[in-house]
Amino acid sequence: MRAVRVRSPGAIELADVPEPAARGSVLVRSGQVGICGTDVKILAGKIPVEYPRIMGHEMVGEVVAAPESSPYPAGTRVLVDPGVACGWCHLCRAGRFNICINGGLLGRDLDGVFTEYVEVPINRLVPVPSDISDKASGVLQVLGTCVHAVKTIDSFPGRVAAVIGLGVAGQLITQLLRLRGMTVVGITRSEWKRELAAESGTHFTAAPDEARAVLDDVTSGRGPDLAVEAVGTEATLAEAIELAGTGGEVLVYGTLTGGEAGLPYYQLYHKELTLHNPRAAVVGDYADGVALAASGSLSLEPIVTHQLGLEDAEKAFELVHDPSSLKVLMTVG
Repeated sequence: MRAVRVRSPGAIELADVPEPAARGSVLVRSGQVGICGTDVKILAGKIPVEYPRIMGHEMVGEVVAAPESSPYPAGTRVLVDPGVACGWCHLCRAGRFNICINGGLLGRDLDGVFTEYVEVPINRLVPVPSDISDKASGVLQVLGTCVHAVKTIDSFPGRVAAVIGLGVAGQLITQLLRLRGMTVVGITRSEWKRELAAESGTHFTAAPDEARAVLDDVTSGRGPDLAVEAVGTEATLAEAIELAGTGGEVLVYGTLTGGEAGLPYYQLYHKELTLHNPRAAVVGDYADGVALAASGSLSLEPIVTHQLGLEDAEKAFELVHDPSSLKVLMTVG
């Protein structure tokens, strides 16, 4: 079967690999797979992996073989939870499988989903109803991580949230916060991403140099109750801390590695800010995201800007860096 692998930093290939056997797990045929920032960093060599590594961790597909006891028989459309957990460490026993100390991620620590068939344990599958389109299904995995992130904050109708960065995650987080009754201000340099956020229901949008004035107007000068960093840079985290109102919360969704200019630490102290640093998701978060998508409460299809075939993986990775792109999917088959 075909698989997209990283052979060495910067080197990607479409290779022939053996087809997996179910061996007591479920065999899933890949349908829509999405490229994530983690995949981009793996290809660039910024996240070390064992080479060659089949890439990818975002996938919706169809069960083709399963044990008799499986609740998901052949033909079931499913989302794959790409997290790997041991099940016995103190965090797993507490239900926090997403931060298992012995855990990992498909496409990074184990071969991933940029291939035709994937072997998956039964407990890492979430059924996906047919009323979610194929295009929208390509956003479900990242939606689950956004659901997990939003669950960590203290939302209440009427409170104000500022979301810095309106990429894929930022677009989804603005919608989730709006559904929880918050007034949302989306912030990005990109005019078309601001327009997309407004079309999906974001109450206000602003360019970074306008953000303070817009937020002061919306909050009568007290600042937002929540500032979300959805870019993944130290500069935008610093911006979130500066924008947040006294006594507020900062949600750090983007993955930061640090080592840059530093943060406004005095503001963290002076405002008594609460920081949340969510990581990945658990299977219940994915199930909640799927339920929201099926309800029609979210606008998902417009977030997908490009769909290519598995054979066009190299071009797909190039498109991720294109300013005109949001979610880039590959269709397998």
